[in-house]
Amino acid sequence: MLRPAVPGAQAVPEYDHTDQPDWTPTRALGRAVLLVGLLLVAGVLLGRVDLVVLATPFALGTAWALRRRPAGPPRLRIDAGDGHLVEGGPVSGTVTVGNHAAAGYDLAVVRTRTSPWLRLERGDRPHAIAVPAGGEVDVELRGEALRWGRQPLGPAGVQVAAGDGLVVSRPVIAEPRGVPVYPVTDPFDADEAMPRAAGLVGGHRSRRPGEGGELAGVRIFGPGDRLRRIDWRVSLRTRQLHVASTLSDRDAEVVLLLDVLAEAGRSGGVKGSPSVLDTTVRAAAAVAEHYLHRGDRVSMLEYGPAARRLRPATGRRQYLTVLEWLLDVRAEASPYEPYDQVFGPHVLSSDALVVVLTPLVDPRSAEMLARLARSGRFVVAVDTLPDTAAPPGRGQWSDIAHRLWRLDRDNTIGQLREHGVPVVAWAGAGSLDLVLRDVARLASAPRPVHR
Repeated sequence: MLRPAVPGAQAVPEYDHTDQPDWTPTRALGRAVLLVGLLLVAGVLLGRVDLVVLATPFALGTAWALRRRPAGPPRLRIDAGDGHLVEGGPVSGTVTVGNHAAAGYDLAVVRTRTSPWLRLERGDRPHAIAVPAGGEVDVELRGEALRWGRQPLGPAGVQVAAGDGLVVSRPVIAEPRGVPVYPVTDPFDADEAMPRAAGLVGGHRSRRPGEGGELAGVRIFGPGDRLRRIDWRVSLRTRQLHVASTLSDRDAEVVLLLDVLAEAGRSGGVKGSPSVLDTTVRAAAAVAEHYLHRGDRVSMLEYGPAARRLRPATGRRQYLTVLEWLLDVRAEASPYEPYDQVFGPHVLSSDALVVVLTPLVDPRSAEMLARLARSGRFVVAVDTLPDTAAPPGRGQWSDIAHRLWRLDRDNTIGQLREHGVPVVAWAGAGSLDLVLRDVARLASAPRPVHR
């Protein structure tokens, strides 16, 4: 089962205008003028009044049609549906052709281009409509959203004929509308284990004594202890007041680190094979939704040249902000080491759980994981490389080279595990349970003190 995420809204683009002439004559007008001219010249030269009489209705009809020519060009607007768009869900929009003149449009031809990830029912085939004077006509666009991201709906163009087809307007183009399509999230549920809960309130058990629901032990009554905490069974047996001590409930900070140094695989949309970015974005949305639902603080980081960062926060508002932030995730190659600009001072808390979503394609990703582990942070690496990812080239030795590269990558993963960095492939619900339990066990163990 796939659960859709929730959205936001964007402003409507303005109408597009150019400096071209508003109306130009058509071939029909040229033929009408030519016919009237030939009849009049023939009537004068041949002295035949019947030819002049025959040219009169054509001249009057042409003059009357030109008099009803609209004053200004048509107006065009693209509107996206107000519904929440998710991968695999229906998408709808409208292209509105407006006529503010006193004369109607005989024919308006509308054509729209869209993102290849928005599959419309009629594709890019033109729509032919008639627009009355002072009115608007909507062209409905319906289809299916195939992939997450800000998918463009448009641009759209319209050209109208008026005056009984004697004049045609210049093409009017409306700028494309960016439609946010949010990723579907796999059902994700992690174990209760959390390496270190350091907040003031929350749903995780901490190692600090305080007001909570987890029993820590029984101790002698002291100043400040509440009477309702007295353990009467132990007190009567020892002849001294004892109280039950508990562990406080704390929240935790989860940092989702997205490795965007490289892209691998070819995206097939929500119904096809995923690419690295597809797996990364959908997994990040699922993990963020899980921890935010539990009351934890979630922040986002990009390991790449842009080094985008989303500050930690909690609640539904942070979840919506995370979804908007994920729409702008792009793979960007960089020849420079982005570690220092991403992990500057005061960026990562020492108590945070860092979940790194990485395909481990770039050697710098493994070095980054090792440096995080050496700094004493709790790191979990999630492998986002699809099993179906093919090598970029298909030469004579491409399959052998791809197998060798896979073996070298497996060796890198083994070395990371030996250095205390757990690496797990993303598999939806329960992907991180065993890893989080091991990390929590390591965090609770005493650490050696170097002097």
